[in-house]
Amino acid sequence: MIAGVALRDLAHRPARSALLFGAFGVGVAVMIVLLAIGQALLVQASDERLIGGGTVTVLPEGVDVEVMKTGGVGGLFFSIANARFIYAQLLASPRLARNVTAAAPQIDGKLLYLRTRRGEIAVRASGEIPSRNAAVGVALPLAAGEWNDDEGDRRWIAPTPRELYDGIDHFHRPPDEVLHPESWAEWHYFNVLSEDGRRWAFISFMVAGDVRGAKWEGRVAVTLRELGGATRRFTSTEPPREVRFSTTTADLDIGDSRVRVLDDGRYDVRATIPPAQGETGLALHLVVAPAPRAFFPGATLTTGPFTSGYAVAALRASATGEICAGTSCHRFVDAQAYHDHNWGVWRAVSWDWGSARAGPYTLLYGRVEPPVGVAPSAPVIVYLIDSLGFRSLFRPRGIAYDDGRVLTVGTIALAVPSRAELIDERDSDTLRVDLTIEDAIATDTRRIVDRGDVSATESPPQPFFVQMKGHARLSGRLGGVPLTGDGEGFFETFR
Repeated sequence: MIAGVALRDLAHRPARSALLFGAFGVGVAVMIVLLAIGQALLVQASDERLIGGGTVTVLPEGVDVEVMKTGGVGGLFFSIANARFIYAQLLASPRLARNVTAAAPQIDGKLLYLRTRRGEIAVRASGEIPSRNAAVGVALPLAAGEWNDDEGDRRWIAPTPRELYDGIDHFHRPPDEVLHPESWAEWHYFNVLSEDGRRWAFISFMVAGDVRGAKWEGRVAVTLRELGGATRRFTSTEPPREVRFSTTTADLDIGDSRVRVLDDGRYDVRATIPPAQGETGLALHLVVAPAPRAFFPGATLTTGPFTSGYAVAALRASATGEICAGTSCHRFVDAQAYHDHNWGVWRAVSWDWGSARAGPYTLLYGRVEPPVGVAPSAPVIVYLIDSLGFRSLFRPRGIAYDDGRVLTVGTIALAVPSRAELIDERDSDTLRVDLTIEDAIATDTRRIVDRGDVSATESPPQPFFVQMKGHARLSGRLGGVPLTGDGEGFFETFR
């Protein structure tokens, strides 16, 4: 009977009945689509290949997560620079140990090209470290066999001290497209400050020139300075046959002088410079011990044919040993020290740089000024560490110098900084660095042939290289906590 009534009603008003059926169908279709979308989102949210396992996924700033999930073109080519540094100094660092149980570096769907005899084949590859993936709960299911960390995995997540510093501090060869390869130079740089803060040394072990050919050399240079006193410079050069450097380790030999990384991560630094031009000879032996986690992993500025690279293996270090100039020797015991590594082309290049201890903090700041018209100026960065390693990075707009000192360089009266300041504000964090210069020396780089600056038409607009020693004062707020510290350091600029 009910079926009969329904059929009579449909037949009585067919247009209204069709409209009702259509609306009902659309409603059901919409519901099906919404349920399907919800199911897809649920599947994606539970897929470890999409979110990487664990509870937090770290991606480069600006990456669209939805594009990555759906496989869009924009998700194919991103990468995280210095991923090992981010893993060791941020995600797996002691600073986050209370909040982070485990961290796993992963590469998913990386576009690669497989070269065969028949041509190139585009492939997508993934990479992981088995033990770390297991720690965050996304270990691969194995049908048979074993999937364990190999030696490369071990070096990536837990390098020995020597492996760590070799990775930061090794040497390089000039790129094929580099401009003015004759001005290529790469060097180990150390500085050490006496306990009373009145004596210090700048020490450089340099490979200068285009090492791909025959016109290059090794050079050892040591500058000894007393506060407000005399400057003594010692240099020696050796031909290529007396120089040994490596693109995989930090070890360097220049004649009888050398730099060695010991198994425990300390640097054994020895230099012998014979007497020359009426100056006494110099003998140096220091063991430089980097503080744990006190390093800057390195960065390379490359714009077309211009390359400039910089890394700091020992931002905070102590040095023990002796420097003898003639019969006069000075002994250092756990003295404040620093070590970095530079490489690139240096024709008409200038920079601002500084490093100082400031109480529990150690700071590094700098920027590179490429030759005019070759590349844009690099921004200023301030890199801050404490006893747990990397603490923060700031980007001041500039460095405000007060040129209140005057030096005489040859016949030229040169105004150089007496004070400087760097200021930045990033969200709720603030930073102010005040530098007070206690001592300064200047060098006319137009007289340094290996920089390629001998031509008056091509010399840098600021040819005087200024090396300074002084006091740094740190203030501001970081993570809601006041930021304070005072200490001594060394700074460089050009005038």
